[in-house]
Amino acid sequence: MDKGSFADAGGLITYGPNTADLWRRAAAYIDKILKGAKPADLPVEQPTKFELVINLKTATTLGLTIPQSLLVRADEIIQ
Repeated sequence: MDKGSFADAGGLITYGPNTADLWRRAAAYIDKILKGAKPADLPVEQPTKFELVINLKTATTLGLTIPQSLLVRADEIIQ
């Protein structure tokens, strides 16, 4: 499920790893394995790109005001 799908479905705020970046990194990992690397020898990788999505429609419905400082940091704002 991609990062904004919960917010798209009506969730107030989502914050998590960028799904597209995870798939790209997984492909690079698989490429190393197909080229002969042993999976046990490969390091465990953590996500490096995260995204913040805010659903203003839900915030309005709940009577909440999202601070401007949070809105400017959002990667996506659902109107």
